[in-house]
Parts: sequence; structure tokens; C-alpha cells
Amino acid sequence: MERNPVLMGFFLFYINDEIMSTVSYYTAEGLKKLREELDYLKSVMRPKASQDIADARDKGDLSENAEYDAAKEAQGMLEMRIAKLEEVHSNARLIDETQLDMSKVLVLSNVKIKNQANGMEMKYTLVAESEADLKTGKISVTSPIGRGLLGKSVGEVAEITVPNGVLKFEILEVSRD
Repeated sequence: MERNPVLMGFFLFYINDEIMSTVSYYTAEGLKKLREELDYLKSVMRPKASQDIADARDKGDLSENAEYDAAKEAQGMLEMRIAKLEEVHSNARLIDETQLDMSKVLVLSNVKIKNQANGMEMKYTLVAESEADLKTGKISVTSPIGRGLLGKSVGEVAEITVPNGVLKFEILEVSRD
């Protein structure tokens, strides 16, 4: 089967009528958090789920035991979450910050922008989707604003389509920590 790679933002898709594989890029901090969550689910939550099932099984007839059914359901959801995180982890790649172009907005860029409609200035750091946290100023490269800013340089205007229309942001500054 021939695989045709297509780079979209910071995700690599192999297209042949369906998505075959997704590679996502992480900062060292984001990859560490992913590993910690996966380890916690496997080492703490998985044994707890098994114990909950055993405790419910000890309470009698399984055909009328709602606690047993709930424990099995919870275990199934946990195993799905573990499988999803394992897939994400296996396709995760660490970003080599030394190879990034410092003059353009890319993942890990700190970008200062000015809304041309109201003059408001904002500063964001573009990160992978799983690391996004608006409260700390980290926006996803896959968000509408993140996608619109990617590849832009200082002085350029990014026109970004959002549900309320089109926003125009001037790129004031691009830096890396």
C-alpha cells in the first residue's frame, strides 16, 4: 500500500482514503506530562479498577449486581483511555527547538499580536493541542487562531476566520524562551 504523507500544521497524516497514522509533536514538558498520566493510569488506576470489580463480585449474584456492572464499565473506560494514550505516546515526537526558524511563527513560538479592529495586544505561546491552556497563554497550533498565525513573520497581518467573522491580527513580535 502506497502512503502519501501530508503535513498539516504539526500533524503528519498518511492518506489513502483514510488516515493511517498521526504524528504529534510535543515539548519536553508536554511529553513528560503524557508519560506521567499514562504511568499513573497503569500503575494506580488499573489495579484500583481490578480491586473494585473483585469487591463488587464478592457481594453476591452478578446478574443483579449494579455495583459490579458499574465497576466493569469503569474498567472498560479506563482501558480505552490507556489505549488512546499509548497510541498518542507511540506517535509522539519531541520537538528539537534548535531546528526551528526563529523569524516565523511556529510551534513553541511566543507571539505578540495586535487585534487591528480594537487595538488590543495579546501574547500567546503556540503549543501542541494536548498542551494548550488558555489561562496560561498557551494556544494550540490546531486552533483557528493558531493555524492563522503559523508561518507568519513580524509585520505581517494574519486574517483568521472565526465564527463571528474575520479577525485581523498584526504580528508584533516572535520569540522563543
